[in-house]
Amino acid sequence: MNEAGGEALTLDDFEARARSKMERGAYDYYAGGAGDELTLRANREAFDAVWLRPRVLVDVSRTDLTLQLLGDTLSMPVLLAPAAFHRLAHPEGELAVARAAASAGAVMVVSTLATCTLEEVAAAAPGVRWFQLYAYRDRSLSENMIRRAEAAGYRALVLTADTPRLGRRLRDQRNAFQLPADVRMANFEAQHPLMTRPEAASGGRTLMNYAQEMLNPSLNWKDLEWMRGATRMPVLVKGILTAEDARSAVEHGASGVVVSNHGGRQLDGAIPAVRALPEIVDAVAGRVPVLMDGGV
Repeated sequence: MNEAGGEALTLDDFEARARSKMERGAYDYYAGGAGDELTLRANREAFDAVWLRPRVLVDVSRTDLTLQLLGDTLSMPVLLAPAAFHRLAHPEGELAVARAAASAGAVMVVSTLATCTLEEVAAAAPGVRWFQLYAYRDRSLSENMIRRAEAAGYRALVLTADTPRLGRRLRDQRNAFQLPADVRMANFEAQHPLMTRPEAASGGRTLMNYAQEMLNPSLNWKDLEWMRGATRMPVLVKGILTAEDARSAVEHGASGVVVSNHGGRQLDGAIPAVRALPEIVDAVAGRVPVLMDGGV
């Protein structure tokens, strides 16, 4: 139901419903962006400025949205982008999302910061899944995640390249956002148990402070080459916003690029993703798939 009491028909309807039901800090964690949220707003505004050029007198009695992507057949050109901490919104978290993705025939890109282990998500439902990975100072942590994802049947690896440090998210700071006691970063339990509950493990410091200590600020193209050699899965680079970086990604072995400004949650003032898309498509020139998120 939307705020007016009727059926939720659009993504905006679902967002309004979430706002009315969720604890404020959790909602703002999902909905907020970095800094003054200029890029967050611009992502949507850029879509509003894109106009269609419809063609007519074309037979549309039968339509087919399926596509081939990295060796798999998908029901539509839509994937579920990686997002952390699904149990902030629903008690079953990523397990419920995995079932929904499977029912729609859509790829779910599972976040490193999931609240269920990547193995639990893989077992929850059939379907094609990719695994999103941050680069950590401790390379063995990343390598362990890659091995586990391969063993669990994930079909691709998505390296998030725009997060050598976390963006300054003012909503989270104002809310003094912390993970609830029943929400944990499940993928770290076996190898790095202190990371599962950063606030408890770090004397009350915020998630941002703790993650800052773990993320690798020296991440560079050689790390992508290492990752390509460390897995049999195709590796996509997420966070590309320029033609120059798109060409570099392909030259260093990326199997695809994701045009993304992290939903406006990293560098405020970065170009809206849909505006960056044309130059990146031109630069890639069909050599690898180009995906996009932000403002959809």
